[in-house]
Amino acid sequence: MDRKFLVLNLGWLLAAPLLAGEEARLARDGAFWVQTVTGAENLSSSGRLKVSTRGAVTVRGGPEGRVQYTVTKRVKARSESQARLLLRQFQVNAVRQGDMLLLAVAHGGEGWRAAELHVTAPRGTPLVMLETHGGKVDASDLNGSVQVQSGGGGIKLDRIAGPVTARTAGGEITLGSMGGPVQCATAGGPIRAETIRGDATLETAGGDITAGEVGGGLRATTAGGGIRVTRAGGAVSVNTAGGAIEIGSARGMVVAESSSGAIQVGAPGGVQCETGGGGIRLLNASGTLRATTAVGNVIAELLAGGSPEDSMLATGLGDIIIFVPSNLGIRILARTDSGDSKRIVSEFPDVKTKVSGPVAVAEGAINGGGPLFRLSSSGGVIYIRRQK
Repeated sequence: MDRKFLVLNLGWLLAAPLLAGEEARLARDGAFWVQTVTGAENLSSSGRLKVSTRGAVTVRGGPEGRVQYTVTKRVKARSESQARLLLRQFQVNAVRQGDMLLLAVAHGGEGWRAAELHVTAPRGTPLVMLETHGGKVDASDLNGSVQVQSGGGGIKLDRIAGPVTARTAGGEITLGSMGGPVQCATAGGPIRAETIRGDATLETAGGDITAGEVGGGLRATTAGGGIRVTRAGGAVSVNTAGGAIEIGSARGMVVAESSSGAIQVGAPGGVQCETGGGGIRLLNASGTLRATTAVGNVIAELLAGGSPEDSMLATGLGDIIIFVPSNLGIRILARTDSGDSKRIVSEFPDVKTKVSGPVAVAEGAINGGGPLFRLSSSGGVIYIRRQK
């Protein structure tokens, strides 16, 4: 959490009066004592909302004009009198700065104390900012922009129409239906997204990244975990330090890198991918293809009626298989270091193989020729097949 932000919060607590609210009587819950505070504040249609707390926070979109809140305070104490002393350490304050309402919940000391905050904000609030020192954040049904900053805890967002920025020092990020661009980052935990209408940037220091549909471009990075995307409406750039990558389809260029893991891409807009160990499979491939693996097979199924460009497929140890449609013209230049002509198998008679010392080379035109496809395998077989 930003130190400047914490200092500002302390200023609010000292300068602002306690929010008007109704305190419930104490209730015993095992070794804990629970007390609830409720209240409300007016907020204009152009007003912004900022919430600061040290625990979990839940925000739901609701009717226009008012912000309603419920704070559930929980302490562990031996007696009611001790519990009341601890509960007094909780502070609930509101400050107005121009068109912004600042709602802060904080408490002194550490130990077995917690405050859960539930807020109902006007659904049309242009900007909602949520900051917690540590705790889960859950927000949904908001039409404006949402910004989340957590010192540690999971983040769950759903049915947010505006742009979203979400960062946590550790925890899972779960996104439902997002109507605009999204930027998310966690210092450790998976990221899961169902639908993002705009561009998306998803980053985690460790964990899987899974996305259903991304309407725009996508950039996804994980220090350890797999990356799986069903569909992207623009260019895609994904990178993992260890894990498999799977891109169902993308309308733009796909750049995929894995230090160790298989890669599968459906990319009619072109692809550039590299893995330190694992197979590569390209489906409905068109445009420029660059695929390299140190160990593993490379399979490319070219798109019938596509627009191929000069391409290169290479593996250090593995086979290469390229499927060429009957209506697609390309040229082939294939090479193996085995010095064995049987290491290059072509179903097209115009692709001829020659052996020169330790190197076997096959070249020729397919379906009248076209862009050049370079195929290279140091320890496997190269297959050039007709697509059926």
